[in-house]
Amino acid sequence: MTVTAEGLRIELLESEKGTFFDSGSSSLNQSGQQMLGLLAGELGTVPNRVSVEGHTDAKPFAGKGNYSNWELSSDRANAARRLLQETGLRSDQISQVRGFAEQRLRNPHNSLDASNGRVSIIVQYITIPADDKVVSGEGAVDSQTPEDAVERHQPQGPRKQKN
Repeated sequence: MTVTAEGLRIELLESEKGTFFDSGSSSLNQSGQQMLGLLAGELGTVPNRVSVEGHTDAKPFAGKGNYSNWELSSDRANAARRLLQETGLRSDQISQVRGFAEQRLRNPHNSLDASNGRVSIIVQYITIPADDKVVSGEGAVDSQTPEDAVERHQPQGPRKQKN
């Protein structure tokens, strides 16, 4: 897990033994189904939206003529999305499903490393629309961006009293 500009990134890494998908397959194996089912149960309880990404290593896909790592990564991301929604995520909770093939390698020094094959689930930050109205502590109503909200809630030094 890592915190990124998009939110909390949870990566389900492949290994030489497969772990979540069998080699070259977009069908989740038993281990992948169990892990995603557990995650879905927990993520379904939060208000955040979720993105799902599929990634592959750089080994060319050997199989159907026009089917490549692009299709495989997208199909794996969609398989993960389906299972997440079947086992706990709300229907409106998924915001994106993306396939990256081998374009964003986890281990760029070894493009064939099995850990480059993975599904990433990004629990996105909640943003406050700029046109939402917020009542401040002084009772005034103003509009607030997410940056304003963070700045407004920063600890402040002691206030000087007026006599």
